[in-house]
Amino acid sequence: QVQLVESGGGLVQAGGSLRLSCKVSGTSGTIFSIYRMGWYRQAPGKQRELVASIYTSSRTDYADSVKGRFTIFRDNAKTTVYLQMNSLKREDTAVYYCNRPGDEASWGQGTQVTVSS
Repeated sequence: QVQLVESGGGLVQAGGSLRLSCKVSGTSGTIFSIYRMGWYRQAPGKQRELVASIYTSSRTDYADSVKGRFTIFRDNAKTTVYLQMNSLKREDTAVYYCNRPGDEASWGQGTQVTVSS
């Protein structure tokens, strides 16, 4: 059974950076490498939204709100997907989750990102 563990969140000032990690267990690197993986976020009172995804070909997609500031990348050998977040804004404050878009596994606990002004 696939398990997702997110980490790397924290409190950061606007304009700062954070790198999130999502370790995927219960799968091999070979199987992980064929997953499309994504980072989602959920702000208080809002629905969870997909902000970035990466395909097996390393093609990436981003929500307009994070394009040019966030970068998603993966290490298949470590079955880990990352989200580099630069130029953070207050509106990026949310709990961040990773999962497989369109084939979601059980959600992890997420990691809190708080951006202060």
